Amino acid sequence: MSLKFISAEEAASHIHNNDTVGFSGFTAAGTPKVVAPEIAQKAEKEHEAGRPFRINVFTGASTNDFVDGTLSRAKAVYKRTPYQSCKDMRNSINNNETSYFDVHLSEMAQNTRYGFYGKINTAIIEAADVTEQGEIVLGIGVGASPTFCDMADKIIIELNHHNPKSLRGFHDLYQPLNPPHRREIPIYKPSDRIGSEILKVDPKKIVGIVESDLYDNVKEFSPVDEVTEKIGENVCNFLASQHKSGLIPREFLPLQSGVGNVANAVLSGLGNNPDIPAFEMYTEVVQDSVIGLMKEGKCKFASCCSLTISNKLVDEVFADLDFFRNKLVIRPGEISNHPEIVRRLGIITINTALEADIFGNVNSTHVTGTKMMNGIGGSGDFTRNAYLSIFTCPSVAKNGKISAIVPMVSHLDHSEHSVDIIITEQGIADLRGKSPIERAQTIIDNCAHPMYKGLLRDYLKLSATKTHTPHTLSACFGFHNEFIKSGDMALTNWSDYIK
Repeated sequence: MSLKFISAEEAASHIHNNDTVGFSGFTAAGTPKVVAPEIAQKAEKEHEAGRPFRINVFTGASTNDFVDGTLSRAKAVYKRTPYQSCKDMRNSINNNETSYFDVHLSEMAQNTRYGFYGKINTAIIEAADVTEQGEIVLGIGVGASPTFCDMADKIIIELNHHNPKSLRGFHDLYQPLNPPHRREIPIYKPSDRIGSEILKVDPKKIVGIVESDLYDNVKEFSPVDEVTEKIGENVCNFLASQHKSGLIPREFLPLQSGVGNVANAVLSGLGNNPDIPAFEMYTEVVQDSVIGLMKEGKCKFASCCSLTISNKLVDEVFADLDFFRNKLVIRPGEISNHPEIVRRLGIITINTALEADIFGNVNSTHVTGTKMMNGIGGSGDFTRNAYLSIFTCPSVAKNGKISAIVPMVSHLDHSEHSVDIIITEQGIADLRGKSPIERAQTIIDNCAHPMYKGLLRDYLKLSATKTHTPHTLSACFGFHNEFIKSGDMALTNWSDYIK
């Protein structure tokens, strides 16, 4: 079969109303960049003609403006899963224009293979190289690409010439068999390879190849500020003390870190702490800070699902691929996030909370319990199976008008049973082996902002009847109700909520 090159507009002509489209990538990395905007233009033309046009957008994780932005602005998305981080898509979801269902990232590919989400009509996959035999070298984000290509009737390839063909060898593509035939996943250290360096597809399914030459356009993180720097310092001091006491093995353990400014600050802090030995990572996303740690010799190896790095750093990595070839491997999301491997390797997990309550429950997804922020992502995959599960967040937001430590979380993503440590810029709450009341006292004393400590202690006294987990149900959402009413949680008066 000879390769057929087509325009982005022609590629979009293969996408129809009510189709389910699987896009490659994981975060912005490896996301297709030129076909989705043409699909958005097609949707706008169809809408102007009075005809319906919306598709279901399935991905490995979040994307970027090329996909979520253009399609949501064109009102072209009926259903979205499993994760997003685009403002326009978020607004579409919270306005009920787009139907969104939140999924653990490790489960997206397997649930698709099980048929739980219906048929995949088309897979749109970014590649660094492709052969007439259907051998694809993926870009720097894998996501659920192998499963989407297996399940789809048609495949559209975006051949991005910005990605060097020499990316071949960085990927380790493996799909578990479906139950009851599934076997153990034989990864025993982050650098183990068990799959293929290329994605092999049926070339007859490839309807065309669209050329591009574009960056992923990953935004650089904000500079570390006083709060994020202190959170990073607290995380590092805690891990160093655990290592010194022997509660973390002498050779240390692999780390996982979520995405964002706080996570980037934590990783930078780990690199600067002389008491933390050189370590490996088994994580979903490699950020800018990890590349720096590799160059410094502090991070020895990283297994991931994507290189979510800024444009400048992409160029640096591509110019020095030989240096990184034995330091990086890029896997599908269901393997980078697989609970079996997380438990086996004894991974120390560090994720970000929107809010945590005084008993150790964590909300990662919903503002005031109702408005979707981004989604649960991979935090649950790692948290529930961690050697040590750490959650970080600033103690307050919006200049102190929101407390991240509340009496009861307004939405529950990670229960107290999965959360070992909570860390803010105020301090560290070690919740292991503590009863609910002990956890509440520890979190209030160590993690709450001073302007909220008194209110939280008053709530605990208010609720401290002879019960195992003291709550006053009429008052437990007092912080949230006060914020909705006045815009400032610090104005909460518990007597207003006692019935």
